[in-house]
Amino acid sequence: MAAFGTALRELRHDRLLTIEAVAEAAGLHPNYLGSVERGERNVSLFNIWRIANALGLPAAALLDELPPRKVKHS
Repeated sequence: MAAFGTALRELRHDRLLTIEAVAEAAGLHPNYLGSVERGERNVSLFNIWRIANALGLPAAALLDELPPRKVKHS
């Protein structure tokens, strides 16, 4: 979740938005959004959609920023 939070913070900074502004637009608490950005929380799909909406993006745009998953071969 750290990669998601880092990507979210970069997108928010690119738009010159504060955590408080995005949280209010998404209907979330600023402390929650901050903990998501720090990778301390697992975020639900519904909240990803709410955050993306607040940033004026489709939800997929937040997920496109994630690195590919590493698969362990047995």
